Amino acid sequence: MRLADFDFVLPPQRIAQHPAHPRDSARLLHVRPDGLVDHTVRDLPSLLRPGDVLVVNDTRVIPAQLAARRGGARIGITLDRPRADGAWQALARNARRLRLGDRLTFEGDAALEARVLARDPDGSVALRFNLAGADFAAALQRAGALALPPYIQRPAGLRAEDADDYQTMFAAHDGAVAAPTAGLHFTPALRTVLEQNGVTLVTVTLHVGVGTFLPVRTDEVSQHHIHAERGHITAATAHAINNRTGRLVAVGTTSLRLLETAADATGIVKPFAGETDLFILPGHRFRAVDVLMTNFHLPRSTLFMLVCAFVGTERMRAAYSHAIEAGYRFYSFGDACLLER
Repeated sequence: MRLADFDFVLPPQRIAQHPAHPRDSARLLHVRPDGLVDHTVRDLPSLLRPGDVLVVNDTRVIPAQLAARRGGARIGITLDRPRADGAWQALARNARRLRLGDRLTFEGDAALEARVLARDPDGSVALRFNLAGADFAAALQRAGALALPPYIQRPAGLRAEDADDYQTMFAAHDGAVAAPTAGLHFTPALRTVLEQNGVTLVTVTLHVGVGTFLPVRTDEVSQHHIHAERGHITAATAHAINNRTGRLVAVGTTSLRLLETAADATGIVKPFAGETDLFILPGHRFRAVDVLMTNFHLPRSTLFMLVCAFVGTERMRAAYSHAIEAGYRFYSFGDACLLER
């Protein structure tokens, strides 16, 4: 499969710069085996069935964007994930200026420092900070900023509302660089109606990393490598999934990737704690997930490849063509689609 197989033309005006308010007023395109139907997210209770289990990602976005200095050089740092040895893997702009052992200081918090432990060819670095635990989290709040995707334009800088807009109502566990954006459409009222209608809602945790921002640079897409991300599925969540009477509905590609990583060959989802770098392309055999709710993704992206794998490339091309023509809003702050296989 070639990268060009997953290309399409998206008019710039279709890229959402702000979320819908209220959140569940966003549009929802139902992609069914027999066609396309326009809805809003508020219609979700009528599209799901009693006995369905809805799986959402409860990661919380951290202020992962840092401005570092090594002497007089200014270096942009985006945290990715903590390593087993206590250091952090991160992307660095101007990484060529860094050497092993360099000491970094950070704008916004004079007490925060880091040492460079390693440099990788892909531009990532390993950093050991001088703070940990609650002290490190507090320093990030002072020195860090949200790493909004580059297509969300903030010429005057982040708005005060962005901190709330880019966090789902389920956010409980710190660790994501980017929001699991399909979850942004939910409200407490929508959750109540879903549960009243017999839909069970459970949570998993996948800390979305910087890999979600990185373009595919290989013409043969199977040669692309996805950065590993940390995930967790509790025994209670696995039990609820495996004992459902309806369908398994993943909210977001992050939830789907974690569920498919944890599922065995028979579709049983096991408790999980570890990392996944699962790259889903057309031809993948889905073991667990029946229905996917997700936003509209970038052309040539691994996420568009995933949805093509889920329901077929031609169906997704038809769905995206309809969405563009009908004025749907794309990407992180945009509208959503509900994909049925």
